[in-house]
Amino acid sequence: MRRHVTAYGFLSLALVVFAVFSWYPIVRGVVLSFQQVNFVSDPEWVGWENFQRLFDDPLFAVAWRNTAWFTVLALVIGFGVPFLTAVVLNELRHAKGYFRLLVYLPVMLPPVVTALLWKWFYDPGPGLFNSVLRELGLPTSQWLDSGNTALISIVLLTTWANMGSATLIYLAALQTIPGELYEAAELDGAGIARKVWHVTIPQTKFVILMLLLLQVVATMQVFTEPFIMTGGGPEDSTVTVLLLLYRYAFVYNDFGTASALSLILFAVLGVFSFLYLKVTRRADA
Repeated sequence: MRRHVTAYGFLSLALVVFAVFSWYPIVRGVVLSFQQVNFVSDPEWVGWENFQRLFDDPLFAVAWRNTAWFTVLALVIGFGVPFLTAVVLNELRHAKGYFRLLVYLPVMLPPVVTALLWKWFYDPGPGLFNSVLRELGLPTSQWLDSGNTALISIVLLTTWANMGSATLIYLAALQTIPGELYEAAELDGAGIARKVWHVTIPQTKFVILMLLLLQVVATMQVFTEPFIMTGGGPEDSTVTVLLLLYRYAFVYNDFGTASALSLILFAVLGVFSFLYLKVTRRADA
């Protein structure tokens, strides 16, 4: 009985912590989304007006389009590169630890430092990339100063900064594949590409699907990089949903509309989180 009391005591403490720091902010955010709030005067219940204000804002559609495009580009570039890097690292016979450390190093840099570093790389004047292009006699680019290249430039940065974690997870999954499968494939005359297609991908499909869903959830919440590197410009080409939410809350001082936007984003991310739970439960069954 005493042991049960101790267990219930720890459980109650955990529930209190979750209620205060996780559940209460969610409930409070839902209430705020139906109020006019500036934290100076008393809140006023306005019903669906905050949502209507969002739908009337032209920047609302722009932010969702930029976020969706950023997610697609991040999946095309940032999803395949870590997998291919893991396959190459798994085939190495020498200096494995050195190359794994080299791939993981960018993850250890704070996101703000990484963004400032790459902002200098992209500088159209003395920046690293244009300096290299000039040395090679190639045309330079405006990178972050052009609406055509700003978003893809941020995608390249986030891919470089985050690929280390995904690469190590893929590498761990690759090392669980029985070597007999590769030996059988080699006896059948399979090359590297066919071994990857017929052995590696089927054996790691659960990890690939899991990381795909997690990456969608993470990339749809991108904020730090566009906030520091472009501020949403040029011509709103890098305004994301979270950046628009920040503007409503801390630039326009309209916390009610910001909460309404966060509630919409919460619902969208909830769909992908539900899919993630379905996938992981199916794997555990």
